[in-house]
Amino acid sequence: MAASISTHVLDTAQGRPLRGVRVSLYRGTELVARAETDADGRVAELGRELAAGSYRLLFDVKGVFFEEFALQIRIDDGHYHVPLLVSPFSCVTYRGS
Repeated sequence: MAASISTHVLDTAQGRPLRGVRVSLYRGTELVARAETDADGRVAELGRELAAGSYRLLFDVKGVFFEEFALQIRIDDGHYHVPLLVSPFSCVTYRGS
């Protein structure tokens, strides 16, 4: 069985989703997928049929302080939802469901 990844980007200062955030998925230096968040701040399917291993998610948030946010994750089989909560001077992420 292969893995899949989705994400959701929320602006916690404004209390709303962030539309138009470019999200890139890399395995090593290889670009695997790229998409922009929709009006609800989501990328429903950034990657699917992914092999187990280490991946890097790069969020181009273009904020006041943070311009981009990179997250290195390790996946196996199954679905991985990776939300990103941002405000002008902070960000947090977690493994969602």
